[in-house]
Amino acid sequence: MTPTLVREHLPHAGPTLRVDLGARARDWSEIQERMLVPLYEAVYERLEVGAGTRLLGLGCGSGLALLMAASRGATLTGVEALAPERLALARQRLAPEPWGTRPRGGTRLVDGSPGDAAGPETPAYNLVTAFEPIGCLAGDSEGLGELLAAATPLAERGAHVVLVGWGPPERCATSSVLRVATRLADPPRPAGGWRPALRDDLEEVAQRAGLRPDGSGRVACPFGYAGVDSALKGLLSTGLFDAAISATDQAQVDKEVTEALHPYRRADGTVWMPNVFRYLIARVP
Repeated sequence: MTPTLVREHLPHAGPTLRVDLGARARDWSEIQERMLVPLYEAVYERLEVGAGTRLLGLGCGSGLALLMAASRGATLTGVEALAPERLALARQRLAPEPWGTRPRGGTRLVDGSPGDAAGPETPAYNLVTAFEPIGCLAGDSEGLGELLAAATPLAERGAHVVLVGWGPPERCATSSVLRVATRLADPPRPAGGWRPALRDDLEEVAQRAGLRPDGSGRVACPFGYAGVDSALKGLLSTGLFDAAISATDQAQVDKEVTEALHPYRRADGTVWMPNVFRYLIARVP
């Protein structure tokens, strides 16, 4: 899911799919993005993010993780290539002036790739974060590898790089809902593109990127929603269900996701799905 479940995969959606990207970005920033706040806090606390931190946030989305780092005094650069609507919301969040004309001190937001954040006067980064979790779709680490290849040359030697992945499916209630997306998108293959997270996913990505693992941790990040409607908006804002909507229709996806959410509805109507996410801390050699 994307900053922060996974990156949106709009190109896989059929040409008939019509999405209000502005509304989706707002659903992401207002509902879904906050689900990973415990993860952001755990990473920032462990790495003692503060005034001396020069952070490069990959796939920064609507900027909640950046805002939390800014509150600790970090100097920030966020890059986002796939969701300009989310980046527009990040600019609003990180702009202290009423009209958003000037970013929060020490913050840069870049619509593009990590290479677009490079500059002759830009100091090397000492922390690179990739908070979009991998490990729920086959091949979802490939895009992360490309980002790291472009980002690590901008980091100083010994800089920390943080990668994030889903925990084992038996500890991630949302896995059962994600299976709906892939099953509907590819009915002949019930497993679709979904696959369980593997123990060494993050280490393999780090190794391919030439990074040296230097610690890891697990963080509980329950997905909690005010009700089923809120859960639907939040989950669909990730873009993970676009292919399913194209293959069937919006009503069918809404119906089956609602059914998949049923075991996680509580007596007061709220939806609560316990999840565990894993993070890896690596270093630039």
